Parts: sequence; C-alpha cells; structure tokens
Amino acid sequence: MATARDAVLDVVGDPDGPYSGATYADLRERLDGVTLPETGAPLDDVLADVRDGVLADAVYPSDEACVAHLQCPPTVPSLAAEAMLAAVNQSLDSFDQAPAATVVEERLVADLADLFGLGPDADGVLTGGGTESNHQGLLLARDRYVAETFDRSVREAGLPPEAGDMRVLCSADAHFTAAQSAALLGLGEDAVVEVPTDDRRRMDPDALRVELDRLEAAGDRPFALVATAGTTDFGSVDPLAELADVADARDLWLHVDAAFGGALAVSDDHRDVLSGIGRADSLAVDFHKLFFQPIACGAFLLGDGGDFRYMSRNAAYLNPEADEVPNLVGKSTRTTRRFDALKPYVAFRTLGREGLAALVDRTVALADRVAGEIRADPAFELACEPTINAVTFRYTPLRDRPDRDPGAWADRVNREARDRLFEAGRGVVARTEVDGRAHLKFTLMNPRTTVDDVRDLLVALKGHAAAVEAEGAERTDGAGSTDREGTEALRSDRRRDGDAPSGATADATGVDR
Repeated sequence: MATARDAVLDVVGDPDGPYSGATYADLRERLDGVTLPETGAPLDDVLADVRDGVLADAVYPSDEACVAHLQCPPTVPSLAAEAMLAAVNQSLDSFDQAPAATVVEERLVADLADLFGLGPDADGVLTGGGTESNHQGLLLARDRYVAETFDRSVREAGLPPEAGDMRVLCSADAHFTAAQSAALLGLGEDAVVEVPTDDRRRMDPDALRVELDRLEAAGDRPFALVATAGTTDFGSVDPLAELADVADARDLWLHVDAAFGGALAVSDDHRDVLSGIGRADSLAVDFHKLFFQPIACGAFLLGDGGDFRYMSRNAAYLNPEADEVPNLVGKSTRTTRRFDALKPYVAFRTLGREGLAALVDRTVALADRVAGEIRADPAFELACEPTINAVTFRYTPLRDRPDRDPGAWADRVNREARDRLFEAGRGVVARTEVDGRAHLKFTLMNPRTTVDDVRDLLVALKGHAAAVEAEGAERTDGAGSTDREGTEALRSDRRRDGDAPSGATADATGVDR
C-alpha cells in the first residue's frame, strides 16, 4: 500500500501538465504486456510498471488545466474512504453482507432527501451515476403509468400494445440518457420528444405545453417529463417549479436530472436556482461531479419510496420476504453493489455543508469571470451565459477562406486547435456542437483553477488556431485533404517547447491569484 501511495504522490501529486500527450498508437505500443502471465512478479515491480506505464499517461483532473469534462478532482477524505471501502469489500444487496454499510446508506439517503426537500415519504439508493439514475427514474415512471392506466404489471406481463404511443418529454439540450433509457425500456428513442429551449438553453414551459397539446391531439400518451438541473454543454437549469406545475396539471411523472447541478443545493448563494426540485417524483444526483467524490458515486431519489414496489423482488437465498431487516437489492437495478456511500459519508462529515459550498461557489464564480474574459476577446464567441461552471465558446478565424464555407472552416480550426492543445499536453478542453457548429468548452470542476490558468489556455488555443489557419492558407485547393500533415512531426517539438502549465494554484481565500 505504501508503494501504491508513493506512486500516486510521485506522478499525480504534482504533474507537469494535465496529460502527457501520448497518442492512442503510442499507448498501444507501450502497454503491450500480457495481462495474465503464466507466472507472477513481485508486487513492487508490478506497481512500478503501473506508475511508469499507466499513471504517467493518465489525465489528471487535479491539474488546473484539465477543464474538459464533468470529471472532478476528488477530495482527500473521499480517497481515504475509497481505500477503506475497498478493503472491507461490502456488497449492499443484503443486510447480512453489509450491516453497518446498509445503515450508512440509509442515513445518507435520508439526509439527501432533506437537502432537496423531497418530503417525509422519500427514499433512494446509491447508484453508479446519472446514467443509471435516469434509467431507473424512467423505468419506474413507465411501470407506474402502465399499472395505473392499463392495470398491468410490466414486470410480469411485459409492455401493453399501447406502449407504442407512450411519450417522454425533455429539453433539446437534455442528456442523451433520456433517449438511451427509452430505447432500453422498450419504448424506442422515437418515444422521446425534445422541447425547444430559451436563450439560456432552458426548457421553455410554453413550448412544453404546445408539445403536450400536440401529442394529446395525435392520440399519443405522454407519461414522463425529464427536467434538467445542469445540462452537460451549458450547465443550464430548467425552470423546475414551472415544469412541476405542468407535470401536476398533466399527470406526468417528473424526473429531475440533477447529476451536474444537484450540488447547488448546498450553496446559500445558488440553491435558489433549484427552486421546485423538491416536487420531483424522482431525482438523479452525482457525487462524482460537484460533490468532488471519486468515480463512480451517485444517488437515485424518489419522492415516494413506495414506488420502489414496481421493481422490487425477493429471492430466498438473498432477501426473503420474511426478513425483518432491510435488504437494499430491492431498490437497485444491480445486485452486487459497492459501499460507495462511505465516500460522501466521510467527505461530507469532514468538510461540512459550508466547506462543500465554498468549493462549489468558487467554481461558479470562476465560470462567470472566464465568460467575461471570453466576451472581451474578439477572437472568441460565447455560446451561452454560464449558469453553473460550464463555459461554451468558439474561436473565430482571423483569415477568410474564400474557397471554403466559413462555418465549416471555423469548425475545422476549432477542432484542430483543441486536438493540438491536447497532444501538446498543455490542456484538456472539451469539444461539442452548438446549433450544428463546433464549439469548445471549459468545465471548471477544479476549485484550484484560476482565471490566470484559463487565460493561459485561451492564449494557447489562439496560438494553435492561428497555426492551423496559417497552414491552411499555404495549401492549394487540391491539397486541402492534407491539413493535418505535419502534426505528428510537430508533436515532439511542442512537447519540448515549454508549452506546459505553470501548475500554480489558488490559495484558500479567493478565485484569482
């Protein structure tokens, strides 16, 4: 264990940048050893190999220039808990496999229900994250609707013929798991109806009402509404209270995907953004995002815990009906399940709500300042004002290309600049599309990242974008397909050109250095 600890500290504790720049081909060549050799080797030798061959080529969320995804730097208390829960190896499917762990999870779920104002009948279960939680929410919504509308148990008899008319509504910027879940639940992705958003990328309640009227007039059966508290691309939070009113009026199951934005509930400054979330029938929240826990750790919450009856079952060898103690397998889509509740249990008790709120607030404040930097720079366009800590933007090329569509050329420059930044090991920045056009995104999950760190990334992006433009201008129309030529030859030079972040960090008192 000491060797493993030292390896992490040596490689991850103070990296030279967020990534080594190794390509997929590089890694395939280096990591070519047999994973199951005939004879073993000393543990210290294996761990040394992992240190040099795996950890050295990891992406480091703890680095200030790792700003791509909803991938947080985990807190030290949660890392300690991770080691403890792995050592005791509890499985949360039955009480006799995880007695204390069962009670810890129940206590955590109860406190989360209070945090979100779900009411005295609420219940929940720990999950692997938003994908699982969103799937479970729509599973229960489907099964309750079928039971109440058709007097039919989906678990026992399958879907009724009328299932082809069942519809789920979500915003046009909702997570892909709404469609994925509909497909897995036998409804098909065509059952998902996307509702237009406003200029802040939030679901438009008036447009929702129009869609519902249209569906009902066509004989379709809307049964669930998925609201988002923190869209992946923009961090937008749908107007939850107004959507809850619509759900009540139209008898829809309201599921809130708060995997990203749920952590705002701990903040005195930002919890009002989630107004109305306590009226949800079900709720997804991730701890491995803005609660700063190691992957994977999330929760699925129900406003009425009785709705778990639509999925619970009993097995004589695991959770017989006569048991007088709780067996949590009846609340989960999984059987074997880790004691992941220990991570937030330890971290929350160490930091307290105020400590967690300070971390969340720093990232939100940073996003506001970064958006200001982007607005003030004519080289960039801001796609949307940030709500949480996702800042989506686009580089605008300086050079016109009369031989190419301006939008397509800008797309190529943005994508290439982002790729070169990654390959240089200078920064990890996300890519996405907004209205069909390539955009870049900073997801500012690290409370230690500063405005200066992000300024450095913006300067580096402009430099790489200018290089792409210059290379494109030098080529003839017939050579357009070779725009990426020279990238491999330049990569080693970029790694040596000092193009690495300083690693400077903020102190505990403010966002900026």
